[in-house]
Amino acid sequence: MSVSQETDPIAAFVRRHQTGLWRFLRVLGCRGQQAEAIAQDALVLALQRRVDGAGDADAAAFLRQTCKHLWLREQRDDRRRAERHAAAAERSWQRDLAGDDGAGWLAALDRCLAELPERSRRALDATYRDGLGRAELGAELGIGEHGVRTLLQRLRAALRECIERRRQS
Repeated sequence: MSVSQETDPIAAFVRRHQTGLWRFLRVLGCRGQQAEAIAQDALVLALQRRVDGAGDADAAAFLRQTCKHLWLREQRDDRRRAERHAAAAERSWQRDLAGDDGAGWLAALDRCLAELPERSRRALDATYRDGLGRAELGAELGIGEHGVRTLLQRLRAALRECIERRRQS
């Protein structure tokens, strides 16, 4: 026999605290989906630590504190990720573009694009200039969404190789 939601203590605990946690996280500055994810993680942690047996005020305090710490960890991780990305961009710039502020790279790209077949250029233009999605581009080219994905991956790889060859010569 299944336990109904009305008598399920876990479901009742989640119902009592979920909305308040979401609102608290929004006050912290979380986006909607981020707030939902963090609130869910905090509720799981509370249930694992059996906080659902404590009084509502104590449980709410534990949940808010847990949400705050989970949010702060995300902020720290996002900052670290941004710092790593910035460091990689700086290394890439120094290695490939600093000598001429990217003019040589762009010239190589222009020459490589000019060598592409018309269909390939159209696929790139539709994706990056016109903002067409895979489904729309697939319909235009007569291929499926996975075919569009594969086509774009191959085109990016071919352009990367072409640019590297031109930059080395």
